Amino acid sequence: MTSLSRELVFLILQFLEEEKFKESVHKLEQESGFLFNMKYFEEKVHAGEWEEVEKYLSGFTKVDDNRYSMKIFFEIRKQKYLEALDRQDKAKAVEILVGDLKVFSTFNEELYKEITQLLTLTNFRENEQLSRYGDTKTARSIMLIELKKLIEANPLFREKLVFPTLKSSRLRTLINQSLNWQHQLCKNPRPNPDIKTLFTDHTCSPPNGALPSTPVNLPTAAVAKPAAYTSLGPFPPTAAAANVNAFAGWMANAAASSSAVQASVVTASSLPLPPNQVPVLKRPPTPPLGLVEFQNADHDRLIKRLRPSHEEVTYPTLRHQASWSLDDLPRNVAFTLHQGSSVTSLDFHPSLHTLLLVGCSNGDITLWETGQREKLGTKTFKIWETTAAKEVPFSVTRVTWSSDGSFCGAAFSKHLVHLYQYMGPNDLRPHLEIDAHAGGVNDIAFAHPNKLLCVVTCGDDKLIKVWDLTGRKLFNFEGHEAPVYSICPHQKENIQFIFSTAMDGKIKAWLYDSVGSRVDYDAPGHWCTTMLYSTDGSRLFSCGTGKDGDSFLVEWNESEGAIKRTYLGFRKKSAGVVHFDTTQNHFLAVGEDGQIKFWEMDTVNVLTTTDADGGLPNLPRLRFNKEGNLLAVTTADNGIKILANASGMRYLRAVEPQNFEALRPTLEAAAVKVSGTSAVNVTPVSFKVERSSPVRPSAILNGVESLSRSLEKSRAMEDGSDKTKPWQLAEILNPSHCLTVTMQDSADASNKVARLLYTNSGVGILTLGSNGIQKLWKWIRNEQNPSGKVTAKATPQHWQPSSGLLMTNDISGVNLEEAVPCIALSKNDSYVMSATGGKVSLFNMMTFKVMTTFMPPPPASTVLAFHPQDNNIIAIGMEDSTIHIYNVRVDEVKSKLKGHQKRITGFAFSTNLNILVSSGGDAQLCIWSIDTWDKRKTVPIQLPAGKPPSGDTRVQFHSDQVRLLVSHETQIAVYDALKMDRIRQWVPQEPLSAPISSATYSCNSQLVFASFCDGNIGIFDSDTLRLRCRIAPSAYLPQNGGQGVYPVVVAAHPQEPNQFAVGLTDGSVKVIEPLESDNKWGASPPSDNGIVNGRPGSSSTASNHASDQGQR
Repeated sequence: MTSLSRELVFLILQFLEEEKFKESVHKLEQESGFLFNMKYFEEKVHAGEWEEVEKYLSGFTKVDDNRYSMKIFFEIRKQKYLEALDRQDKAKAVEILVGDLKVFSTFNEELYKEITQLLTLTNFRENEQLSRYGDTKTARSIMLIELKKLIEANPLFREKLVFPTLKSSRLRTLINQSLNWQHQLCKNPRPNPDIKTLFTDHTCSPPNGALPSTPVNLPTAAVAKPAAYTSLGPFPPTAAAANVNAFAGWMANAAASSSAVQASVVTASSLPLPPNQVPVLKRPPTPPLGLVEFQNADHDRLIKRLRPSHEEVTYPTLRHQASWSLDDLPRNVAFTLHQGSSVTSLDFHPSLHTLLLVGCSNGDITLWETGQREKLGTKTFKIWETTAAKEVPFSVTRVTWSSDGSFCGAAFSKHLVHLYQYMGPNDLRPHLEIDAHAGGVNDIAFAHPNKLLCVVTCGDDKLIKVWDLTGRKLFNFEGHEAPVYSICPHQKENIQFIFSTAMDGKIKAWLYDSVGSRVDYDAPGHWCTTMLYSTDGSRLFSCGTGKDGDSFLVEWNESEGAIKRTYLGFRKKSAGVVHFDTTQNHFLAVGEDGQIKFWEMDTVNVLTTTDADGGLPNLPRLRFNKEGNLLAVTTADNGIKILANASGMRYLRAVEPQNFEALRPTLEAAAVKVSGTSAVNVTPVSFKVERSSPVRPSAILNGVESLSRSLEKSRAMEDGSDKTKPWQLAEILNPSHCLTVTMQDSADASNKVARLLYTNSGVGILTLGSNGIQKLWKWIRNEQNPSGKVTAKATPQHWQPSSGLLMTNDISGVNLEEAVPCIALSKNDSYVMSATGGKVSLFNMMTFKVMTTFMPPPPASTVLAFHPQDNNIIAIGMEDSTIHIYNVRVDEVKSKLKGHQKRITGFAFSTNLNILVSSGGDAQLCIWSIDTWDKRKTVPIQLPAGKPPSGDTRVQFHSDQVRLLVSHETQIAVYDALKMDRIRQWVPQEPLSAPISSATYSCNSQLVFASFCDGNIGIFDSDTLRLRCRIAPSAYLPQNGGQGVYPVVVAAHPQEPNQFAVGLTDGSVKVIEPLESDNKWGASPPSDNGIVNGRPGSSSTASNHASDQGQR
């Protein structure tokens, strides 16, 4: 069903609700599956109308759709069963047990047996687990809490729990607009037409003509007045002029053609293709085998519709206004940073909440770690590549971070744009210089059309341009008649667009195509205006100043193309342009009249003001961090004041240097205020801030705060303590020095663990043995392990379905000694595919049944990987050095890639860069475009002198999707995947001199776990590849029988950054984590123990990196 058809259903639902057709409302909700009415569901559960509860649910999900659905139906049927037992209605209980609960026995036979045994009890509360079961009403209420959590977490209910906010009687309004249009087309329009019917188009009859009978009048005036109207869809009638000033019309058009828009972006950023070929992986609405990845970015669409003005309908659930107070605003000065030159632009890192990027009038770009009051470094302006008059002064007009924090950009007053890649503390690397515009570049922003990271710029030449990260221009938007002042890329649902404002006050909107502007509107003041969305993207604001000096701050009603709210409080005329920002979905802040003015978004009057202890310029520039607990504002003496709320103060104290004592108490009990009258002069020094690299939210990493406060705090404290004593390599020599748990396969000691995976939920470990058999180990949720996650503190169970099936690969005719086992797990943990020299098998993880087999040898499959955006697309590396891109849905090889000389040994996808990196037994890395599957580059890894190009090479992307970990028996290396330059390299040496058997990043990419063929395990800092901890074989292998045993593969827990597992040559698996008292693997090595930013240090390990200088 199209987007417009879906919206029509919502309009009908609203109409039915307003007309009190209650049963019809819920019937349409169920049959369409577009809106799950939680209030109605709760009513039916409280009433115990179980048949209606399940019937209503059936419109949205089935029992076996996913684990959330299964749990929902199980809880409902269990409650129904217990209520029957409580009524002593054993016959009904048996009927429920056999008819409703039997289906769950396939997945947990022991639980079903336990439920069955309740029939034998006089009172089921005699069962220990049900001893606290109260009365029926209480039990239903408790169950409802759990059901609501499951429904909200279930991917099938996404975008279905909130009714779009729209004006009342919207369907009637649209009909009236249609009648208005029809009346305008009448040849003899009457002043006051009488609408007779809606079944046919309206026409005014000639003066003496006959009139149809049976008049039907609408409750509201059918025809208000002849006026402009908003087009209803992509094909408005050509006879009437649509209102080009309405936002809703172009958005409707955009929704209808969004697929074409996305395709145009991909086509523009890839190699030329035949006209009928679109290089986009199409995702079928209902793929076979249920291979839908619910946690991917395609499902991260906004569930709120465009906000209307004034009169609203919030059917079926009420919107609850989140509580707030003045204490939520960062108004208290924490300290002042001395920049040294006039600051023109500020932007906080999206995830490292104290990392501040600053642009200056002299062209300098500075990176501040505000938590430490430390200037990490300054990039003095210089021209990198393009030809320009060097004597012309360049000023920074705007600095900004990409949404994941891996890149930042700067626009300059003279035609240039600089892009930098952020690799970590003290490591901001020049990436690209673009000669972007004729004249000044007034604004820069990052956008993700079709998930491709791009840069959007605008300038004095009246143009908006879109560039990819190689500097190739993808789009050139023309239409403004004055220099373009600002841009605001955004996405609503599947519509991606750019708002732009020009210095004549015109606002335009652009899709990523060549059609032209969709909107032509006037901003208040008719001069320089900036547009911003609220944090959740649901509300649009603009702020600017007119040529006469009057400033404006307004909220827009997108659905009407009109100003919804104008904020009051600007008292003086400004000589320049005011600047503003939004935060916490509640507050607006503007720098004006030497102070900061705050508004609550729903109130037009000023909420409060602050002068930040004085010293602000007339029009200060300001910027909130993404959490809204810090606010950076420029000062008149070329400094930056950092303001904080109580939460921000606690955050700053957590990472502050020990000698900082500037904080002082204030009269306000809720916050801490510090003196900001004296600036703190800071000189650039080498400074270490541990960080987890920014990531795009994914199912695997959502449980890990990649840039969390707790991690930063603990790592900062760790570094601080390390500096008070000489650093020493941590060595784990005895079993008592770490925590381990063993999963032993006693059936066949000769069967080694060839492949090892954690489930993405972190509750199990999946192994593939050299005999082609897969085993799943799970941890029981109990008092010892309340999370039910993999842990070394509890013993796991070898899990099998009640059928007793094993997941066994096809090994007919296979020589197991020569076979290369391979395995891949879908992100939702529902399916696993694997092969051991024979056909690739796809297994259901709940039943262990083989769902299908494909790709029979020869050649045999050696590496498998699910496409990160479509589980129906699989990359398969082959024994004959080719790579097959296979579509499960149509059972067809879509592309066959050739570039390696020996068998494929590793895959790594980067959705950020739109590439697949493959590694082979030829010690080569190949980079492929995942849009066109063309090969972009081949890079050989640097092997020791005399070493032939052979051996398995493995690859894995850092969580920033840019850095690439490459492991080979001779080395561990980190590459910058954008240019495929090697950044770091480590080669085996004492005390780890044996060949490397496996290596992997920790879940937050802070560490690298590496196993060695002599049984040692090394733990490295990922940024520097410096060894921080060695685990000797004696710490985890048995004293007797451990001779010659070593780890074949190492895997990292998806949510616990210090836990990993190793699969051994004797068929056993070990989960290893540090002692609770340590909670980490050693300490970060000092900067002189190796290299800093690629330069050799003074220690003996510097030889590992000396070759980098020659290579780079």
